[in-house]
Amino acid sequence: MSNTPKRALAAFTGGISNGEYGLGPEDIVVMERGQGCHLWDTTGREYLDFSMAWGSCLVGHARPEVVEAVTRQAPLGSNFAFLNAQVLELAEEIQSVSPAAERLRFCASGTEATMYCQRVARGYTGRRKILKFEGAYHGANETGVTSLFPNKMLDFPTPELTSAGTPHVADLLLVAPYNDLATTRAIIDEHKDDIAAVIMEPLQRCTPPLEGFLEGVRALCTDNDILLIFDEVVTGFRLAYGGAQEYYGVIPDLIAYGKAMGGGYPIGAFGGRADIMEMVNEQRIGGNDYVWMASTLGGNPVSCAAALAALSVYRQPATYERLHAMGRMLRSGMADILEKRQITGQIIGDGPLAQVVFTDQPAINYRGTCKGDKQRGRATMLALLRKGVFLNPMGTKLYLSIAHDEAVIGEFLGRFDEALGEATGSV
Repeated sequence: MSNTPKRALAAFTGGISNGEYGLGPEDIVVMERGQGCHLWDTTGREYLDFSMAWGSCLVGHARPEVVEAVTRQAPLGSNFAFLNAQVLELAEEIQSVSPAAERLRFCASGTEATMYCQRVARGYTGRRKILKFEGAYHGANETGVTSLFPNKMLDFPTPELTSAGTPHVADLLLVAPYNDLATTRAIIDEHKDDIAAVIMEPLQRCTPPLEGFLEGVRALCTDNDILLIFDEVVTGFRLAYGGAQEYYGVIPDLIAYGKAMGGGYPIGAFGGRADIMEMVNEQRIGGNDYVWMASTLGGNPVSCAAALAALSVYRQPATYERLHAMGRMLRSGMADILEKRQITGQIIGDGPLAQVVFTDQPAINYRGTCKGDKQRGRATMLALLRKGVFLNPMGTKLYLSIAHDEAVIGEFLGRFDEALGEATGSV
């Protein structure tokens, strides 16, 4: 494909169709196909994929069970915008492993799912504010993109606008530091009469919760009649088949799903206690106890067929033992390379997730990771991309999938070592 950068720049703002990569023209490529944990661009160059479509392809690219399920469903109809056999079966499977999901609704993305959770929480409680944790991403809705990459480090709980075009969210949002229960408690004590919900990633990006933090937030919400929302768009079906609820043993009031659940196809779902989810019952239209919700592509049979196939793969014996083992291998290998090269840094993450942070300070929340050398992180990720490791160089988060194995991780570690040498001038 000739003149790819020029054509892409003419078609897409920044040359990228779906945003956030922040690549210069010299690094723009067009992907043609994927298989397992490998990608090939239109020039035939092969990449090790450590993005896996931002984690949505946990099952791997072109997984046979998913391909077969989609191929079987597509001739029968792609969307009815209505109840169908696939979405019903998928809902029942989610309910079987998700204590929070007494009732469900489907949508087309994690962004929608987290948005609806917040709207339902406001409708149910009659309160207007949401509390989020600094640096957390909850989809492309206003809450998700506020205080996402703050740099002013305002006093808590004041939010910082990360995105233009969201001026009013500052009046609807409070911000707390992740893994700081004392500060979170103080914010809730002061604003409890105005807080509808606390929304959180149980594992925030790649930062694990400190012992007792999730339990403490759960207790604060219960004691103050505040709803707890778990954004399990990333952690759902990734840390365990039952997601973060199973892995950490903490149950929220509302929960959002997406990404890995769809096996690479677009999907979203949210659920919660039956009494809370009754807010979206259309029999209530016209009353003050109704929250509007609808999704044209939500629960479409193709995506749900893909999801059912993906979940059948996740249920195979030893899936999560292996995912966690691969994650430990990746993180320990990266840490060994940092130590060998005497580079200040640490590798954080859990399950099949890893992130390099170039700091010796505790990376337990956004401000901790912000103390890292961002320029070195960006340079390392760009060097990896140029060495045939596909990832998002705007961050340092790495995703593994079921398709990754010891050989692929070993190959990545070799390229990581070389990339570090280039980024630090110690080749």
